[in-house]
Amino acid sequence: MSLDIQLLLKAYANGMFPMADSREDPETFWVEPKTRAILPLDGLLVSGSLAKTIRQDRFRVTTDAAFAQVIAACAAVTNERLETWINPEIEDAFLALHDMGHTHSIECWHGDVLVGGLYGLAMGRAFFGESMFSRATDASKVALAWLVARLRVGGFILLDCQFMTDHLASLGVIEISQAAYLQRLHSALDKDQVSMVVSSTPPLSGASTGAGAAFGADWGALDGFLAAAGPAGTGSSVEDPTPGASSSPGKLILHSLTQTS
Repeated sequence: MSLDIQLLLKAYANGMFPMADSREDPETFWVEPKTRAILPLDGLLVSGSLAKTIRQDRFRVTTDAAFAQVIAACAAVTNERLETWINPEIEDAFLALHDMGHTHSIECWHGDVLVGGLYGLAMGRAFFGESMFSRATDASKVALAWLVARLRVGGFILLDCQFMTDHLASLGVIEISQAAYLQRLHSALDKDQVSMVVSSTPPLSGASTGAGAAFGADWGALDGFLAAAGPAGTGSSVEDPTPGASSSPGKLILHSLTQTS
């Protein structure tokens, strides 16, 4: 059995999301919590040590380079995480959405080893963060910082984090009522645009930028921002920073997080 993609997108547009009781549970249910965790895009708390890690480019950061690996890592049961809500049905649905350009991942690498990341769904000017994982100190925090920078530069206005945790609270995530969340969600979504997204069953071109650019936000805008900062106009990309760039990708990310509109 598989999740209906159009139903899934409609659910997100109406403030709901899917979960399972465990990795092995074949049943998927819909959740509409009474309170919702969101991260204000001007409210990310970056500690001094995290800022140093970002500034020094301790991890190589990419986007949409290993979506399947990221969601598999988030779904995996580990010694630190004995339960996971991502069953194969949800995983398959998000892989299909990625092929259509609707879902995205941020990856952190140490050499050629994937050590952290996160993934979620982009719709309109909203990004629905699903899950993150870390196999190295601060890897998931770095991924979140890069995500926030990408959303800020791309014109997004809502970052949904679903449920509050102590870890998320330490990063600036706040909790609001579902009613307040729906107001913010409706501001981030245009009904006609969402209808176009929901009906986009054929694969979309340019999965790295996704559908967001056509609907008020641009997932790929950060890549242009980083490229424009490269030496002599040759640029440096997120995936392949040019040696000798005028400013490191990490420094540019920190700058974008503190820049006011």
